[in-house]
Amino acid sequence: MGQTFTGLLKAVRARTGQGSTARPAPTAALRLCGDYLAGLTAGGPTGDAPQTRLLAAIGGLTTACGTDGDDLFDALLRTGQRALEAGGETETHLALDIAVEATALRARSKGAWRLRGGALDALGRRDEAEQAYGEHLALQQNPAAAEDIVRRVATLRDLRTCLEEAAGLLPGEDGDALRALHNAPAREARTVFAGIVRRHTAERGGTADPAVRRLTARYAAYRRLLDRDRMADPLLGGAEPAGVGALRRLIAGRSVCLVAGVARIADEEKAHGSPLGKLIHGYDLVVRCDTLPAAAPRTDLHAVTLRGDTPWTGPAWDRRAGTRLVFGDSLSQWRRSLRARLVAGAQDHIGDATLRHPLDDPALLGEDVWGPRTGTAFTVLRLLDFLDAADRLDLIGFGLPGQLSPREREWVTARATHEDETEMRTALR
Repeated sequence: MGQTFTGLLKAVRARTGQGSTARPAPTAALRLCGDYLAGLTAGGPTGDAPQTRLLAAIGGLTTACGTDGDDLFDALLRTGQRALEAGGETETHLALDIAVEATALRARSKGAWRLRGGALDALGRRDEAEQAYGEHLALQQNPAAAEDIVRRVATLRDLRTCLEEAAGLLPGEDGDALRALHNAPAREARTVFAGIVRRHTAERGGTADPAVRRLTARYAAYRRLLDRDRMADPLLGGAEPAGVGALRRLIAGRSVCLVAGVARIADEEKAHGSPLGKLIHGYDLVVRCDTLPAAAPRTDLHAVTLRGDTPWTGPAWDRRAGTRLVFGDSLSQWRRSLRARLVAGAQDHIGDATLRHPLDDPALLGEDVWGPRTGTAFTVLRLLDFLDAADRLDLIGFGLPGQLSPREREWVTARATHEDETEMRTALR
């Protein structure tokens, strides 16, 4: 890894020494990346995955310096985003510096302003972050793509309101200290606010004092908003949580088919009067996994697995499904992903935490032999088979190459009661 750092550092410094080009290159950003790499080389090897992705992005940026302006600018934003995702203070400052240069190069780039807002936000410079987010929103033509930024801006304003209301209860130095926290790093804000609450609680004899209760309530609201954004609709349009019992009742006595999400299946299914479409439509419950095809006429149960280090940043689950199951660990990432990616009105039921990792959960299957790379389709299939409530459980299209891993395919083959290549159907019961 040390040799990789050294080689990449030499490449970055070589790029910063180049003469003028047809289009302006982000030379300041390259110098900053070089300084960052020099610090990593001095600090020794690292196996951190987000940092590794940042290094790869820096390498891509140096390569893009020989390409046209659009490719170069995209590489610049990608490097800034990877720096922001890495999460360390040094990396976050690097992301901000890159974003500042990106907005200077292209003042009307909504991606650059979004990156700048995110970096300022992560550093606790919330007033500046709100301004940068405002520039992004002014340039954004797609309201749906801006929903998360609109929500974040509303959260920043709510954070300020909490501090102002709390400061109004404490005139003097403590009130001024609380107001100043709006532009302080999150860790400092938590510590200072908590210390003020503890001191006033002790001085006034506990929460019997009405002012202390109001102060404590503002602190609780502030902490919730600091840890996670507000939701546009916390009740998700009336969607109800579903545990193991509710899932078993959903499938009890019904015919269930699990449909592979491949283009061939989707094309045949949507064709008017197609035999495959009629076959799938004839089941009581249609199950699909991960990315739902736009043309899918019906999805009764949608299962998806969280992947990557920041699964909450994935696309919203806005395709309609009767019940949605989300598999993943850890619990904190699972909760954050649900808050960020569920869409109000897109489901009637959402699987609760008891269904988030059914294969290795000792309260359910307790099978720890499958591993984190197990496919979503096999996870939901194994869960439905374990519940042993469906009258009929079939797979459609999973005989096609690449739909199941060899071990998963072996498990299905050992339990299949019937296979029909014409219908692309495998029956398990």
